[in-house]
Amino acid sequence: MNIALFGGTFDAIPSGHVQAARAAARQFHLDRILFVPSGNPPHKVHNRLTSFPHRFAMVALACASDARFVPSPLEAPRADARPHYSVETVRAAKRSLGAPHRLFFLIGADAFLDLPHWKDYRRLLGAVNFIVVSRPGFPEQKIWETIPRDLLPAKSPSSSGAVVRMRRTSLVVLRGVDVPVASRDIREAVRAGRRVTGLVPPLVEQYILKEGLYRPASPGSKR
Repeated sequence: MNIALFGGTFDAIPSGHVQAARAAARQFHLDRILFVPSGNPPHKVHNRLTSFPHRFAMVALACASDARFVPSPLEAPRADARPHYSVETVRAAKRSLGAPHRLFFLIGADAFLDLPHWKDYRRLLGAVNFIVVSRPGFPEQKIWETIPRDLLPAKSPSSSGAVVRMRRTSLVVLRGVDVPVASRDIREAVRAGRRVTGLVPPLVEQYILKEGLYRPASPGSKR
């Protein structure tokens, strides 16, 4: 089976992320996409995230629209609050899934450009195949420039290329996916009392309203 890991804080999960996952599944013949909400993301240790159970519930509701989508607890918070690193998550997924499966890492172009700041990012590039979601108008040459030169073939790809073969893995670009809304925009809209219909999957919108997520806390509230 072709299986992809799609990680993020998902606080909340935008409809665009679901559309990107569906496009990746269609174009690259993915049998499963594991949506992995971050438990203790190292890059947001000082940010206040919505509790993991709420974020996992929203991901599970978003996954209900497609049988290929599976909510995964691979990065559920640890008792000692240690951060989760993607290279460790990939390792755990491989142990759990077994050898016969081909594993991909689905990631947005902006996040991929930050890869050199991730723990053991060279090892991560050599451990899993990447699907990078490139939005319209994005200069794809930046994607290739993020990959260490010694991991690339002798002839570097041009900005028109969509596939790179590295030593043990490959990177492919998913083009033409427009994901205009970020999770931050959704939270701000809810705080301002605006509707988020269409910005998140319908079941996720219902959950946000039912649980009162992202609304300003009232005086004396313990939320």
